[in-house]
Amino acid sequence: MHLSRFPRLHFAHLDTPLEPMKNISKYLGGPNLWIKRDDCTGLAGGGNKTRKLEFLMGDAIAKGADTIITQGATQSNHARQTAAIAAKMEMDCYLILEDRTGSKDPAYNYNGNVMLNQLFNAKLSTCPANTDMNAAMEDLAESLRAKGKNPYIIPGGGSNAIGALGYVNAAIETVRQANQMDLKIDCIVHATGSAGTQAGLVTGLVGTNAQIPVYGIGVRAPKQKQEENVYNLALKTCDHLNISGAVKREDIVANSDYVGGGYGVPTDGMIEAINMFAAKESILLDPVYSGKGAHGLIDLISKGHFKAGENIVFLHTGGAAALHGYRSAFNFADYR
Repeated sequence: MHLSRFPRLHFAHLDTPLEPMKNISKYLGGPNLWIKRDDCTGLAGGGNKTRKLEFLMGDAIAKGADTIITQGATQSNHARQTAAIAAKMEMDCYLILEDRTGSKDPAYNYNGNVMLNQLFNAKLSTCPANTDMNAAMEDLAESLRAKGKNPYIIPGGGSNAIGALGYVNAAIETVRQANQMDLKIDCIVHATGSAGTQAGLVTGLVGTNAQIPVYGIGVRAPKQKQEENVYNLALKTCDHLNISGAVKREDIVANSDYVGGGYGVPTDGMIEAINMFAAKESILLDPVYSGKGAHGLIDLISKGHFKAGENIVFLHTGGAAALHGYRSAFNFADYR
């Protein structure tokens, strides 16, 4: 797949490392665990949205945009990375943040990614849970057009066929790294939410005939809905790449057993996973995505889903900045 056919900016730190997690592998006593460090993509603390934004911002500039609009939850990693690249490109950025958790914790509402958004001079507004976010962005865009601006709307998570190209590229990159290391990857596991990361990965892996399955750990939607969202976006991504129909429904697997009380709501398993990755590998996960994804991986290993001797790659989607909004969930004692 020749991705250079599409507009793209180059600001991500690529290739991101593909590393063994020897301590956790030994501790859990199951498969050989590896980690793809997309928390190291470089933009404002890194994260998976950086790959998507290379293509989305390339498209925005090709269309003459002077303003970026996007949306996400209060502690959205996508919003933070979008605000950062908009600032770097000297473009205005409007972020609509949805209160999905109802948290009254000041740290959650004003620290972490929210503070970083303000450092990048993004213009923030909030709305209640279950708002039609696409309609809210379009209303804002219309008001800006009336003022002579040319806004470009980026969907939540950067998840459309353009953004998914970032993870088509990540799939190609990961296979190349594995080939250089003589590493046979048996499965890639990651947290799946807005669908773009999983749709792009599956499209890239199928399109290159890598024969590596992808296992998504859902962080929001029920299993059937999550799989439908990923599949539909994968189909659109295939169309965009002129390989229509390459991805089949059976290529899409998501497990939503680890969502807990809802998107962004802490779970005991997530806390355990974050503590384990920090203590065993000095790797910081986030409470919304990678923490729940790692919880799912750990639990599935305990149930024998992944076998001893297999090589399982955990894709770290980043987001550690959000930890600063979740201190109360960890029940740390006062050290003073």
